[in-house]
Amino acid sequence: MNDRERKRGPDDALNQLFDRLVGDEDRAAAGAGKPVEAIGAEAAQAYISSMGANIENVEAFVVLEIVRADSIGSITRQGFVEGWSSIYLDHRIPADPAHHRNYVRMCIQNLPQNPAYFKKVYQFAFGLGKEPAQKALEKDVALVFWDLFLGTESSDTGLGPRPWKSKNVDWLGAWKRFLAEKWTRSVNKDMWNQTLAFAEKTMVDETLGFWNEDQAWPGVIDDFVLWCRDQGIAKAPAPGTAGGDGMDVEDY
Repeated sequence: MNDRERKRGPDDALNQLFDRLVGDEDRAAAGAGKPVEAIGAEAAQAYISSMGANIENVEAFVVLEIVRADSIGSITRQGFVEGWSSIYLDHRIPADPAHHRNYVRMCIQNLPQNPAYFKKVYQFAFGLGKEPAQKALEKDVALVFWDLFLGTESSDTGLGPRPWKSKNVDWLGAWKRFLAEKWTRSVNKDMWNQTLAFAEKTMVDETLGFWNEDQAWPGVIDDFVLWCRDQGIAKAPAPGTAGGDGMDVEDY
């Protein structure tokens, strides 16, 4: 291996792999004689499936995060090459579909078990779901994504990798009911990220004793806590036993 390969990874081989993904529609979109710099939805879905990932659930996000996709319906040459080249440099995964497939399968299996990796893919999904000119997710898109990542038995999409449910509370169901009643706006990045931070804490303390009004949770989270207590979903801790002290909001 020469110095260039050590520093940049197998870029030539990865470009060749990308070329194999290009379909007639992508060539037509690029224009005659011009290099194809991105594949569209049909080719992107075929690629995700070829990696052994289910395009109907969160497994698709695992592949899209690896290839640094800008949207659900497109994979760029730059993202594909840079993403897999980075994997090669970190893990020595050769530029070969079979090895890539094995790596994707390992990542999918790791998703429910590794909170840090789950957080990485969850946060990446935010950019995939919004329109390029927008700064926030449409509420309906966010709800679908929450179902995919945090789904419980009551979810339309089935169980997610890390269901948002504690022993006695289906938190995702409560969150969706609250948003249906109280939230008419879109979902910005801070709300998206802090929802996961909040979800992780509720699965440890379903009394919501970790929360207090002096913390820097988004206002919608504060309103959800009060709504839950009004609904009898979570009882406030006894006086003098509040668990909020020292429980800072996650830096997401």
